[in-house]
Amino acid sequence: MVQFALLAWLQAKPGMEQELSDLLKSALPLAEAEPDTVTWYAWQIDDATFGIFDTFMVEEGREAHLNGKIAAALMENAERLLAKPPLIEKLNILAAKGDK
Repeated sequence: MVQFALLAWLQAKPGMEQELSDLLKSALPLAEAEPDTVTWYAWQIDDATFGIFDTFMVEEGREAHLNGKIAAALMENAERLLAKPPLIEKLNILAAKGDK
């Protein structure tokens, strides 16, 4: 069962919404290459609010992801694209449907 997750909230600077969206979409192959990342979602709530939600079987996978290529790309572009620093929350999964 997946036990660990990350939820990252990203607020785009005005006029940078499309670039942030493109950056998140381009990160999918990086997430697919991470063996310990079980699921990875890039999402958008409104014009400027974006985020990432991902799950992991083990804490080491979550830590590897936090120190991986997606996080590095996000931080390299944060000052240019984000209105404020990303909020990254560590979650513990209590129950999940479809987890095998």
